[in-house]
Amino acid sequence: MTGKERAAYRAQANHLEPLFQIGKGGLSDALLKQTDDALKARELIKLKVLLESSPVTARQAADEIAAALGAEVIQVIGGVIVLYRESPELREKAAQKEKNKKKAARLQKEKLYAERNESKGKRKFFFSQKNGRGSK
Repeated sequence: MTGKERAAYRAQANHLEPLFQIGKGGLSDALLKQTDDALKARELIKLKVLLESSPVTARQAADEIAAALGAEVIQVIGGVIVLYRESPELREKAAQKEKNKKKAARLQKEKLYAERNESKGKRKFFFSQKNGRGSK
C-alpha cells in the first residue's frame, strides 16, 4: 500500500467511531471473529485499546489482528487502531451501483431530450397555425 493510499484511508477513518474495545480480556477468538465480520462489511474500521486494563499494547494488538485477518494496519495513535482490508463483495456492489447510477442518468437525459424535442414540434405547429401557414 502506498503512502497516498494510507493517507486517504486515514482521512476516511477520521470521522469513524471505534467499533470494538480491547480490554482486560485481550485478543479473544470472539473479538477476531467480530473484527473479521466488520472488515467484510465495511473494509475500514477503528478499534480502541483500553490502555489501563489491556494486557497488550495498541501496536501489538494491531499487528496480531492484522496478521490473523490479513488486514493492513493504517494507523495506531495512542489506544486507537485503524485497520483496512479490501472486500471484493463491497467493490462489486459499489461498481454495480455506479453502473446503475450512470444508466439512470443516461435514461433521464434521453427522456429530457425527447420531451424537449416533442415540445419544439408542438411549438412549431402552434406558430404555423397562428400565422395561417400551417396545415393539419
